[in-house]
Amino acid sequence: MRVLIGTGGTGGHINPALAIAKHIMTRCPGSEVVFCGAKGGLEEKLVTREGFRLETFDIRGFRRSLNLKGISYNLKILRKAGRALSQAKRLVEEFRPDVAIGCGGYASFPIVYAAQTKKIPTAILEVNALPGLTTKVLSHKADAVMISFEETRKLIKSDKIILTGSPVREDILFAKRDEARRALGIDSRPLIVSVWGSLGAERMNHVMTEFIAMEAKEDRHNLIHAIGSYGYKWVPEEIAAHGVDLSKHPNIEVRDYIYNAAEVYAAADLILCRAGAATLGEMAMMGKPIIIVPSPNVAENHQEKNARAIEKEGGAVVIVERDCTAEKLFSTACELLEDPARLSEMSRNIARFAVPDAMDQIYAAISGVVRN
Repeated sequence: MRVLIGTGGTGGHINPALAIAKHIMTRCPGSEVVFCGAKGGLEEKLVTREGFRLETFDIRGFRRSLNLKGISYNLKILRKAGRALSQAKRLVEEFRPDVAIGCGGYASFPIVYAAQTKKIPTAILEVNALPGLTTKVLSHKADAVMISFEETRKLIKSDKIILTGSPVREDILFAKRDEARRALGIDSRPLIVSVWGSLGAERMNHVMTEFIAMEAKEDRHNLIHAIGSYGYKWVPEEIAAHGVDLSKHPNIEVRDYIYNAAEVYAAADLILCRAGAATLGEMAMMGKPIIIVPSPNVAENHQEKNARAIEKEGGAVVIVERDCTAEKLFSTACELLEDPARLSEMSRNIARFAVPDAMDQIYAAISGVVRN
């Protein structure tokens, strides 16, 4: 099978796309998969690390503001989009894929649109409850639209919708806690993992610098905090400004991105995170207790809706960002880690949200649109 995959922008789009690519290679040995994304995007790191070919387009997302500056910016983006579409059409003609898959974000638009104009079968993956603009625009001509939430169905104009669940990386499925802790050199203290998205979250990074200062006073836990690409320069300086010398606290680790996510998540006793569908899918598959601080910067507040559904079933504790002080987050984490019975119950409850056969359903949907 020859496959083009369009994805980019954030790990929430890229990691599900990588999971699909690896599953295709496993189920259909000899397949050739080529990724397409935005020049300068996170996909340049994540996709190439996994050994896949990546073609990039000089493309950016539109701004919603209608002031003069916003309009001028969007006109430039339109010109870039035109060039990206021409490049994508040439790639489709050269590669001659059996199917093109869009995994969300503006970076997936050129290749899926180009494939549709060339009558190549296309499939769209929408992992979030609220579909993005790219999904809405492309789905009416797609041969399959794969969704993770039943409520998404009524928001997309297509009669080719299939409820598959969210794809999860295979290394997530097989990672073991004890082996992961040994590999990471984690001692007997509980491990907290803090991750707020591949780009990072400015306010949560500020909260976490104070959180780290509180942890450093007693060093009761191990902590791995992922800063994200936007915070790597200033976060260590702010931690130092709180009086913390990280070299004296080997139990506290600050990273730009957690590349070995399966290992780190498996080793964790508690995870602090957002409520993106891809993240929640991985946490459910691993049965990990979580404290969720939903991103307020998403359309129709869909992250809080996702988070509240899990909280209602006892699988998570939710703190809205406006109420999330370092003190509240730290005290909540400590309270949970001091109650192993509650953590075990949370683990069982969140695991009920897992879709173990999601990858098989996604593969079936994709292979079903390929013309023999």
